[in-house]
Amino acid sequence: MSLKKKIAIQGIKGSFHHQVANQYFGDNIILNECLSFVEIPELINDSTVDGAVMAIENSLAGSILPNYALIDEYNLKIQGEVHLPIHHHLMGLENQTIADIQEVWSHPMAILQCRKFFRSYPHIKLVEASDTAEVAKIIQEKQLKGIAAIASKKAASIYKLQIIENKIQTREQNYTRFFILKKQEEEIEKPKLINKASLRFVTKHQTGSLVDVLAVFSNFNMSLSKIQSLPIIDKPWNYAFFADVIFEDHDLFKKAINKIEEKTSDVKILGEYKQSKRKKNVEGEQIK
Repeated sequence: MSLKKKIAIQGIKGSFHHQVANQYFGDNIILNECLSFVEIPELINDSTVDGAVMAIENSLAGSILPNYALIDEYNLKIQGEVHLPIHHHLMGLENQTIADIQEVWSHPMAILQCRKFFRSYPHIKLVEASDTAEVAKIIQEKQLKGIAAIASKKAASIYKLQIIENKIQTREQNYTRFFILKKQEEEIEKPKLINKASLRFVTKHQTGSLVDVLAVFSNFNMSLSKIQSLPIIDKPWNYAFFADVIFEDHDLFKKAINKIEEKTSDVKILGEYKQSKRKKNVEGEQIK
């Protein structure tokens, strides 16, 4: 019998990170629950956990820039990615309606993704908290009436709360992309197919240097699916670029990296992995 993998997540049981951990690794895992993302890198690098799940961007709210910085700073490796359909539900203790709710507590990203819904309920105060599922747990433990949480159906089931309103997110097709992270030289799973990579590079101080790098992607038949700039902390007004590229030929990808090295002052492969497909699903089902 194989040993259970120890996986760090931001949040607690019932969180979206918990859903992704189950989807990627299965149910036979041990969760290491973290209140913030900054706790995760050290747990990976000191081998307290085998891997981690970290949200990196949302289709409505955009990129989580500090998490790119953490991956870079701690030299973590991206093992894979998961696109999870995010369905936000309003939940509270039994026998309450939305008219009974005075405050809604949840993670800032969840609140941001549901703001349009609450415009119709100006009497409700929105309160930011550290985690969606943790709020659900607190409401049940302290029997808080008049307080509701924005969280997943998994959280409602675990903490025995009543769903007051289903799917209150602004967009029906609301996805969050998560990275599966590992220690630099270790493997937690060997992908059967590698057709995507995440890179960090710094361009030379020359006119058109970024254009030259982007041309390499095109010339080597790679699709640039994302590019994001981030300031370099110890070099004011200098920026690093984080890019995701999709390719069919891994050997051709390696040749492209050699070319990019010629045109940049620094380049690092953050991870090579299988591209995750965005699929519409019934909530709670696994997506492969």
